[in-house]
Amino acid sequence: MDRVDRIEELSEAECLRLLSTVPIGRVVYTEHALLRVVPVPFRVEADRRLLLVLPPDPVAARTLHGAVAAFQADRLDAPRRAGWSVVLHGRAEVVREPVAPAELPRPWLEGAEPLVVRLTAELVTGRRLSRKGTAAPAPHAVTGAPREPDPGAW
Repeated sequence: MDRVDRIEELSEAECLRLLSTVPIGRVVYTEHALLRVVPVPFRVEADRRLLLVLPPDPVAARTLHGAVAAFQADRLDAPRRAGWSVVLHGRAEVVREPVAPAELPRPWLEGAEPLVVRLTAELVTGRRLSRKGTAAPAPHAVTGAPREPDPGAW
């Protein structure tokens, strides 16, 4: 039976660096006393903040504004049983001022004005998983250009 031979706790700096290498993550919050998990495009900003782009949803806007939320992203290589996962917990704020489209990650839904949320991390944790004799998957190069989800990568 295959097993993970190594679980490495990651530093906050490494967690934030790894987050900048993937285009999609999951925001987690409570809505009507139930957990809601929404996959979202995002961008890592300065000062431990993430800029999230959600589909327009007035209930989500009311629920998220000022609430504690979580965010998770990962990059896994199932055949090699290696990868990493990062989780952030922090305060979410709906961004009310206009944000230039070039500053936003590309929304999944075109046309509608997206719900933009800024998540300020208060706790950042991460783990890297690898089998003995293998390395975790290499992150994609960060170019500064807008990232597009690659359906073939998932």
